Amino acid sequence: MKVSGFSFCRNAVLYDYPVVESIRSILPIVDEFVVNVGRCDDGTLELIRSIGDPKIRIVESVWDETLRKDGLIYSQQTNIALSHCTGDWAFYLQADEVIHEDDRPRIVEAMQAHQGSPDVRGLIFRYLHFVGDYWSLNPWFYHKAVRIVRNNGEVESCGDAVGFHLKATKQYLQSGPREWLAPSDGRVFHYGWVKDPKTMLVKKQAMTKVYHGDAPPPSEARLYTMKEFAFDDYPILKEFGGCHPAVMQARVSAASRRATRRNRWLNWRFYQEVARRGFRG
Repeated sequence: MKVSGFSFCRNAVLYDYPVVESIRSILPIVDEFVVNVGRCDDGTLELIRSIGDPKIRIVESVWDETLRKDGLIYSQQTNIALSHCTGDWAFYLQADEVIHEDDRPRIVEAMQAHQGSPDVRGLIFRYLHFVGDYWSLNPWFYHKAVRIVRNNGEVESCGDAVGFHLKATKQYLQSGPREWLAPSDGRVFHYGWVKDPKTMLVKKQAMTKVYHGDAPPPSEARLYTMKEFAFDDYPILKEFGGCHPAVMQARVSAASRRATRRNRWLNWRFYQEVARRGFRG
């Protein structure tokens, strides 16, 4: 069994993505790691090269700026990286996603167990979404996503690169027959919302253009200037008391909590959100 890791990134230094930690988190269990680096001038390419592992293969690309709608450029860039993978399985991580070392043996066992089951197109992971700081989880974000796919040319990234679909029918793997997916028994630690607020604002402004072009609707403009980076949901987020991946320890140790938080069960706003969005952990 051969396993390829793959990812894409651009402006990872500017937006403070933990891309090095992301790549290193699965290097021990992949035979190669393909990184599609978009052209930029913030030192991202040099950062990836500095990892210095022979398993890493860098593909350089130029982003198609006409694809600034619904985040489609993200799946296009993901598929460029996927096209260079040579493994039986292709393990996808975005630049702000990290795998815990405790989960790696189980993930390998899952790939081995389903290697001879062609109906299994992908392996699904459970998500932990950190928001504001490394001790706060947003339980209302999506809970599961496919991050390992069978690399037989039938599956590709779709939409804004959160998931995958079949090339021939465009059917989303997570809405297909149950036998298409199997559990990986792994977790994805998603750190996309743990940044300095100024960095987060710059990142969101760039992402808004990727989704909406140069003229985003007023609701989106208000979203990234007024709400998201005030983190006004902080008091009702779920407390994380577990252990972060070892590759993230330097970042976690250097960070501090955003604020003091009471028990969310004693906060009336929590029950308001449960009524609006349902209880999610």
